[in-house]
Amino acid sequence: MASPPSALIAIVDDEAAIRKALLRLFLASGYEARTFASGAEFLGTLPRCHYDCLVLDVQMQKMSGLDVQADSVFLKASIPTVIITAHDEPETRRKCLAAGAEGFLCKPFDDSDLLAMVAEAMKRD
Repeated sequence: MASPPSALIAIVDDEAAIRKALLRLFLASGYEARTFASGAEFLGTLPRCHYDCLVLDVQMQKMSGLDVQADSVFLKASIPTVIITAHDEPETRRKCLAAGAEGFLCKPFDDSDLLAMVAEAMKRD
């Protein structure tokens, strides 16, 4: 599944192995991608950088994925977001989707499911 050449995916996860695996997946699938170890690091790049989609972990230290979604800088940027998490809790899922996430996946997930969800999220933007 190839992406438009200009599609830039932001990956925010506090686990280095997850960031590395997702970066490889998106690059191999024709996307451009950047990784961030924290929500604050990612938010620091806004608004000077435009992302076509955000893949965001929910449970991170200091700033959760929900905190990122609620940040005023993030809200102004209006980036289609796919949430990933190792803890599929119904209330967390509800809150993430209510905050505007386009999709929600539980780790471990199938690469093709994530790629399809990201492509769909970008179509809705």
